[in-house]
Amino acid sequence: TFVNLHRITTMKTALTLAALVGSAAAFAPVQQGRVSTAVNSYENELGVLDPVGYWDPCGLAKNIDQATFDQYRAAELKHGRVAQLAVI
Repeated sequence: TFVNLHRITTMKTALTLAALVGSAAAFAPVQQGRVSTAVNSYENELGVLDPVGYWDPCGLAKNIDQATFDQYRAAELKHGRVAQLAVI
């Protein structure tokens, strides 16, 4: 049972060390780089909010005209309303 006690002590030490290393990572410095997804031509559209601005994380509106943007916006509203009805 000296062997069992040694294993338990070793495991406790390993777990304590892992917990300390994991908690230290929470205080590591974070990169300050910022990625902008803003598109200047749509900055005045309905739904643009500070501090994010026009949010297009997938880049779907990168090279489209106003008519396509309006079509995407109408489809987004339609799908959102259908999803809300599906919840009810």
